[in-house]
Amino acid sequence: MEALNLVALGLGAAWASGINLYLAVLILGGLGAFGVVDLPGDLTVLEHPAVLVAAGGLYVVEFVADKVPGVDSAWDALHTFIRVPAGALLAAGVLQDWGAGYELAAALLAGGTLAAASHATKASGRVAVNASPEPFSNWFVSLLEDALVLGGLFLALFKPALFLTFLGAFVLLVLWLLPKLWRALRRLFGGAKRAMGKDPDGAGARGFSVDFSSLRDHNDRPSPPARRQDS
Repeated sequence: MEALNLVALGLGAAWASGINLYLAVLILGGLGAFGVVDLPGDLTVLEHPAVLVAAGGLYVVEFVADKVPGVDSAWDALHTFIRVPAGALLAAGVLQDWGAGYELAAALLAGGTLAAASHATKASGRVAVNASPEPFSNWFVSLLEDALVLGGLFLALFKPALFLTFLGAFVLLVLWLLPKLWRALRRLFGGAKRAMGKDPDGAGARGFSVDFSSLRDHNDRPSPPARRQDS
């Protein structure tokens, strides 16, 4: 592969891993196993039948879990510790033949940062979508994510320049969208807390109040202080 193709594949593998790791492994490994593409470096391990079977089985589990509101967010939380390191390893594996320095740079910059960004966008977006009362938006977003992974990896493999353009637009979108998503989630959880009665009037956000009504008698006159009786 040429340098442009390798860079696009490394970035694409990391980006796709942050969204759906098992589908990314299944696509790359399957294309390599059937001879459609020649996977570079350590990515050839993805062609092994055991890896393909494991990735396929886990993708089926994720496909189901990703359609259930609440379960999908729990799944995403668990995979924070799986998708990001895996994305770093895939990016480093692409550049294995370039030397250890390039591998480490790919793992830190391309893999870790890009996989973390795509995973954070997916996870926070799904929490916001789960606030809707119907499940259809959840299903639509889940299928859209799979389509993005499939289309993104196709571009990374066969149209690297176009993929890098798409990736640049994605990074700009993340920089604009993530702060808005986090603010929306803060409002959402704040409203849920008040709805459960833990902070019904939002007093916890403004400070605290003291009820002085017990210091007044029934005629709304201040009650005189109690006299101290000497023993």
